[in-house]
Amino acid sequence: MVAYPHPVIRMPIICHHCRKPKCAENCPTDAIEVRDGVVVIDEEKCISCRQCVISCPFGAVFTHEDIETPFKCDLCGGDPECVKACPKQALIFVPEHMIGEEHRVSSLLKYAKMKEIEYVEQGEKKILKYAETEKVTDGGAS
Repeated sequence: MVAYPHPVIRMPIICHHCRKPKCAENCPTDAIEVRDGVVVIDEEKCISCRQCVISCPFGAVFTHEDIETPFKCDLCGGDPECVKACPKQALIFVPEHMIGEEHRVSSLLKYAKMKEIEYVEQGEKKILKYAETEKVTDGGAS
């Protein structure tokens, strides 16, 4: 099965910054480590064996003919440039402690049948509007 270059599927493939990264487990020179929750590749220790590329379950470690060592997202020091540059604002950076928050809020809103919820994020008051996904019918009665 050939997936590249056809068909072309455009979707971001990003590092999940695993707590126990497979790429690091399989690195023979310990060139991959977790620093402050971010999985990083130490180019000085890397021997370009590409074991990290093979072992990443998400396909998020890459190689390129112009770059000597494999590379991956390092979150740009906690302020990802891809998020800032995305013209459609399709990418968002979610800190680890917020993972799952969207699902929890969505479940709360569905359970409580609320239309919106007010919350504070980084000192700024925001309103999350819930778009109803289920239509309420009156069973045909007029």
